[in-house]
Amino acid sequence: MEFSELLEIAKPVTHILLVMSLGFYLITNLQWYSYKIERVLTKHHKPHWHFLYFAIPFTLYYFVGNFFIVFFFFAYLPSLYIWHRRLDKKLAWTGRVKRFFGLLVFLTIYGDILCMVKEGCQEFGILLPIILTLLGSHLTEKVIFLSFKKSAENKLRNLHNLKIIAVTGSYGKTSIKNFLYQILSRKYRVQMTPRSVNTLGGIVKDINENLMNSTEIYIVEAGAREKGDIREIAELLQHQIAVVGKIGEQHIEYFKNISNIAKTKLELLESKNLKNAYLNDSANDYLYIVEPPFQIEFFGREISQIYSTIEGTDFSLQIGNEKVRFQTELLGSFQAENIDGVVRVALDLGFSIDEVQRAILNLKPVTNRLQKIKAGGKTILDDGYNSNFDGMLEAFRIVEKSRGRKVLVSPGLVESSDELNIQIAKEIDKIFNFVIITGSLNRDLFKRELKNTKANKVFLEDKSKLEAILGKYTKSGDLILFANDAPNFI
Repeated sequence: MEFSELLEIAKPVTHILLVMSLGFYLITNLQWYSYKIERVLTKHHKPHWHFLYFAIPFTLYYFVGNFFIVFFFFAYLPSLYIWHRRLDKKLAWTGRVKRFFGLLVFLTIYGDILCMVKEGCQEFGILLPIILTLLGSHLTEKVIFLSFKKSAENKLRNLHNLKIIAVTGSYGKTSIKNFLYQILSRKYRVQMTPRSVNTLGGIVKDINENLMNSTEIYIVEAGAREKGDIREIAELLQHQIAVVGKIGEQHIEYFKNISNIAKTKLELLESKNLKNAYLNDSANDYLYIVEPPFQIEFFGREISQIYSTIEGTDFSLQIGNEKVRFQTELLGSFQAENIDGVVRVALDLGFSIDEVQRAILNLKPVTNRLQKIKAGGKTILDDGYNSNFDGMLEAFRIVEKSRGRKVLVSPGLVESSDELNIQIAKEIDKIFNFVIITGSLNRDLFKRELKNTKANKVFLEDKSKLEAILGKYTKSGDLILFANDAPNFI
């Protein structure tokens, strides 16, 4: 077989593999950013990846002729493979992803066949099958989701004795959900949305697949990236109880200002069945309902005598005319505000103060949220999921009060402002002896702002090397704080 004949065979094969590779890169990014193409294009934390793994191969395909085959197999495919291997949040092969690739394969092969039988077709198209797949996938998933959503609505409406508690907030919503679950489970049959599931799609899936008919209380976490997200969740749930945790500048890059954040969080109050709303005091300035048809109780106002160490937290709450002392093994004085809201919900659901005190004493920390771990003579505080400014400062305060050499592993604040990260840098300078800044998002800012020459500093792009760095530079007796673990696409 002559070389020209081999080339003719290789062209369609290379084209199909190229489209699949570009589709793989695209759907991976779409999954990270909630399948919203505008967020992939405008909110991506590493936009140079689009240039390296999409724009360059796309452009070279049309301009380097037969040499593209060499580039594709010996440069692009190996680099895409290495990129994928280094990701700590790889593509999850969900039903949606499988349908995406099924449609992409069909449209690509169909287009190639048409091209080969048509005179004058010089090159196989790349963008057309990808664009058609994106449109077809969007429409398909929309139809499927509407069907799943209708099933979830019907299931909720048929559970006549089910009480639903919806929880949101900029900070602490996952902790509040977990604390409510631990306490209310002592008296009721309770379910909650798993892990950090807090989108409309995730909630619909949990209702359809996991919610049992015998459940008495269903606790749902509601999150948002744009206005209207929580309103959609409220319309689905039609919950009787709403809990809005502390409101702050988390996800400020999406909402532009804190007023938009607050208004979005308070969309949780738009349930037609709402009877009781428990709002952190930070929501008071943004409350837009003048005469609500439900009861509102603020929490976070009546906390006093907080004492927090690496062993736990003690504080007092004013409940009616009585000041009640609470103890917990949970770390961080900020937990007092979360627990305050949880206590008030539990009391209204029939718990006595004594029962609540005992339950609070036995609360277990949420994984990766100021979780204390002992390993190899070292004390580790895993605060990887607590990515807000107040929570990070509180973790610093606990470390500051503790003995031993102090080590920090963190990318800084993500989806926040430079001003807050500068404040974080100043606190790091005061407290830590050894600092490992992971990722590139805030690297330049911390290089500029970390001015304490006594503290050893390492800037680590590749988190796969973190274990080796810690093994080399830490020793028994050290206190290591993991503060906010961001995936490496951020």
